Amino acid sequence: MENPAAYAWKVMKNRVIDLARARNRGPALLDNATFETAILKDAVDPIAALEESLNLYQAIKKLPERQQDVVILLHCRGYSVAETATHLGITEAGVRSTARYARRRLQQLLAKDNR
Repeated sequence: MENPAAYAWKVMKNRVIDLARARNRGPALLDNATFETAILKDAVDPIAALEESLNLYQAIKKLPERQQDVVILLHCRGYSVAETATHLGITEAGVRSTARYARRRLQQLLAKDNR
């Protein structure tokens, strides 16, 4: 096995998807987003913050798989570029490039939703 961390990420991700399907549920990403956003009690308008976060997570779900993985690891889980690269089995430059494309796509998706 060339990269055990990348293999483990893929196995874990597929297992979560399988479990969600077995329970007739959607991906866990949205469930986690709702919980993590709800604990942001310092928000001036918690309902607006929750709605904004849910819109963002819905947009993340529309990204291609590699972009989703990079966004989740970098921004949702707080991994560094190096850690993300190791987990996905790609270079750090690949992580930065994928993150850049993901941000552009998210901006497009969110702008379309706000029209």
